[in-house]
Amino acid sequence: MLDMLNAAKAAKSQISCLTSEQKNAALHAMADALLLRTDRILQANALDLEDARGSVSPVMLDRLALTAQRICAMAQGIREVAALPDPVGHILDTVTRADGLLIQKVSVPMGVIAIIYESRPNVTSDAAALALKSGNVCVLRGGKEAFRSANAIVDALREGLASVGITEHAVNLVQDTSRASATALMTANGYIDLLIPRGGAGLINACVKTATVPCIATGTGICHVYVERSADLSMALSIVENAKTSRPSVCNAEEVLLVDKAIAPEFLPMLYERLVAKRENPVQLRLDETAHSIIPGTAADAADFDTEFLDYILAVKCVSDVHEAVAHIAAHSTGHSEAIITRDEGAKRIFTTQVDSAAVYVNASTRFTDGGEFGLGCEMGISTQKLHARGPMGLKELTAYKYIITGNGHIR
Repeated sequence: MLDMLNAAKAAKSQISCLTSEQKNAALHAMADALLLRTDRILQANALDLEDARGSVSPVMLDRLALTAQRICAMAQGIREVAALPDPVGHILDTVTRADGLLIQKVSVPMGVIAIIYESRPNVTSDAAALALKSGNVCVLRGGKEAFRSANAIVDALREGLASVGITEHAVNLVQDTSRASATALMTANGYIDLLIPRGGAGLINACVKTATVPCIATGTGICHVYVERSADLSMALSIVENAKTSRPSVCNAEEVLLVDKAIAPEFLPMLYERLVAKRENPVQLRLDETAHSIIPGTAADAADFDTEFLDYILAVKCVSDVHEAVAHIAAHSTGHSEAIITRDEGAKRIFTTQVDSAAVYVNASTRFTDGGEFGLGCEMGISTQKLHARGPMGLKELTAYKYIITGNGHIR
C-alpha cells in the first residue's frame, strides 16, 4: 500500500492545479469509459453476487447488484458532477486593512481523500467523480463483497483519465480488503488529508476510535418518523411506507416509527394493513407495549430502538405528544434524518427547532437525504457530525481554505 500512497501524494500537485475545463473533460471521459466497459463491469459484479448469495440478506444483495441501467445512472451521476460549479478557487472572504494589506480567504482542495466503504459498487464512481471535481486525489478501499466490481469500475475510470492526459493515480483502489488495510489508511499520517468511512456502525466506530488522520463520521442512520395527532393519516401512511420500504438497505431509510397515542387506535391498524397484510415483502413490526395491544407483531425490546436494521423491519413506539417524541429521538437517534407528519404549526415548530439531526423533515420522507436529491450531484457520504460538514457531503465539503495575503512592502 505504501507505493499507492506515495503515488497518490505525488499526484496531488497535478490534480489540484487542473482547470475547470480539464476536470470536466476528464469527468466526461470517465463516464464514457464506464459505459464502454459495461459488459466487463457486469461480469465482475456477477462473480461478486455469486460469492455473496447465501451469506447476505436479499436487500444487501440488491445493494451489491449492478445492472446496465445502474451503470448508466452512475455515468449520468458523473456528468451531473461535471455540470456543477467548480468549488476550488472561490474567494470566500476579503479584508482590506487600513494600511492597504489585502487578506483573501480562498477555497482549496483537501489533497488526498481516503474513502472506506462496504458493499455498494456505485460509491466507487461517485467518490472518484466528486474527488476529481474538487481537485482532490482519492484512495478507495472497498469491501471484499464488491471488490471485483470496484476493480472493474476503477479500471474504466482510469482509462477515461488516461484518454485526456491525466494521471491514473488520481483514482486509486486498495487491493487488500483485509482489516489491516483499513487500519493502515486510518493511520496514514502524512499521506491522507481526510478519511471518510461509509458503511455500518461497526466501520464508523472503528474509524472514529482508530483514526489518527482527520476523519468525518458518516452514514449510520437510525431515522425516525413521528406521526403527530393532527397528521393527515393517508399522507402519513404513504410517507412511512416510502421511508421504510422503497430501499430499506440505505442509511436514510426509516428504522423507528413514533405514533401519537391519541391516534394510535385508528392509525396502527391502517399501518398493519399497508405494511404487513397487503405487501409481498411484509415488514416485521417490533412493537412497544401500547402498539402491541392494538395490532399483531413482535414485542419490541430496548435494543430495537437503537438498531439500524437495513431490512424490512420497523420498530414502533407510541408517545404522548411531540415533546416525548423529541425526547425519544434525542436519546436514540444517530443524528441523521428525522421527520414529523403534522398539520399543527406549533408541533412543527417544536420538532424542527428541538430535533438536533442533520436533516429534519416536515411532511416528507427521510429518503430525500441524498446528495443528488439536494442538488449536490452525487455525494461522498452523509455526515452525522457537526464540525466541517453536516448532512450530504458534496463538492464544497471536500474543500478547505487558505489565506492569501497581498502587500506592498508591508512590515509589522
